[in-house]
Amino acid sequence: MIVLPARTVASSRDWPRPPACLPANRLNEPLEGHRVAVAGLVILRQRPGTAKGVIFITLEDETGIVNVVVWRKIYELFRRAVISGRLLRVTGRMQRAHSVTHVIAEEVEDISGMLDVLVRGEG
Repeated sequence: MIVLPARTVASSRDWPRPPACLPANRLNEPLEGHRVAVAGLVILRQRPGTAKGVIFITLEDETGIVNVVVWRKIYELFRRAVISGRLLRVTGRMQRAHSVTHVIAEEVEDISGMLDVLVRGEG
């Protein structure tokens, strides 16, 4: 029997690079500050009054959830997608703080048109 060592943090070559999307269950692999793309259904948008224009989005894919932080400047660039998108692809940088992982958005794309493909089972 061959025993392989447990996989910890993968090298930066082992995870999908943008525009390919990283599934939520693999967010532990890229290091802090690495650029990733994630995609998922929008299950929550929050814009707390105390957050100085920051919007928090929670995406869900088939493997889990992704926390996304959208700063005001990025929100202004991608306003329509942030407000109305039901299925989003977000490209940004990994951030870990207090055992919480976030993707700090740099680009937000509304890919809601792909929902029909997913519903038909083609995606």
